[in-house]
Amino acid sequence: MSQESLAKVTKDIATVRFIIQTNDRLRQILFEQVIEENLNSLKEVAPNKNDWRIYDDSAVVTRLYAIYESFVEKLIKDWIKELPKIFTLYSDLPEKIRRTYERGVAQLLEERQKKQGRFNHLSVENVIRGLYWGVTGNPQYKLIPDAFLFHSQNLRKDALQELLANGRIPDSWKWIKNHRNIRDFIEEVRGNENTADGELQEFINYRNEAAHGDLENFQHAQKLLYLCYFVAALCQAIAELVDYQILQDRKVQEIGHITRWFPRPRAAAAKVKETTLSVGDSLFLVSKEKGYCQQVTIESIMIDEEEKEQVIIGDEREIGLKFNAPAREGLSLYPIDDIL
Repeated sequence: MSQESLAKVTKDIATVRFIIQTNDRLRQILFEQVIEENLNSLKEVAPNKNDWRIYDDSAVVTRLYAIYESFVEKLIKDWIKELPKIFTLYSDLPEKIRRTYERGVAQLLEERQKKQGRFNHLSVENVIRGLYWGVTGNPQYKLIPDAFLFHSQNLRKDALQELLANGRIPDSWKWIKNHRNIRDFIEEVRGNENTADGELQEFINYRNEAAHGDLENFQHAQKLLYLCYFVAALCQAIAELVDYQILQDRKVQEIGHITRWFPRPRAAAAKVKETTLSVGDSLFLVSKEKGYCQQVTIESIMIDEEEKEQVIIGDEREIGLKFNAPAREGLSLYPIDDIL
């Protein structure tokens, strides 16, 4: 469900990285290396080196925050659309969801009266109809996702947790800080000099300084690249959390687990049962404790030392599976088709 949104945010962040590196390289050419004659005219109109860097910093962090916030909101919208498939009647929704939704509808109606802003695409009739069908027991009720997106603060740790919890995705930060990409970033990129909480707080603070024009000192390109890597890891963690919540709420059944993992061929020995698997099928590899809900594609299947295009498994047995992405021992296997 989250893969299309995640692909877009990955592309957007990659673009930001390329811009950082390109501008940094251009400054080196202009100010630190021997300048060819055809670059002299460029230097004549170039801004002060430090002013240029501060301007770039502001653009980078402002854009990164916009990517992050819009990605979170898009995931929540997609998730809210799933809830009527899980809860047949509006009255079946948890009370907290219903209260949040009803307050959100009231705010939407108030915003719509201003006849300007980001909610103009919503008609008053559709907003009211959705809630009316819900409270009157119509099984065709729909939730307006925008009603869950009101937040007055930047998406720091607490605000992010609250926004996700209002959409029935609890304990989000525990998942996020345990996610493999976040842990790898903190341990390997930052050398344990910061925490996930601290990294997000620094990002938000820096974004606010940039947005309000208070930046006085520039950041080196490497620091900006760190922000890119962190935001990419954060978005990946949140996307997998939403997918995990869908698996839980749809009551998708585990079909097996990885007993051994071989990194070089990206292959696993897995015990599976009561399922049919084919080359090209997609699976979720899941571990709640490790913050792991990754979508992978099966590239080959081995059973009884013979390669197969498809296997039909009844009683539990061990088979070989090669994936298109890394995995690890202990991860559970879940079918994707059950949530599409």
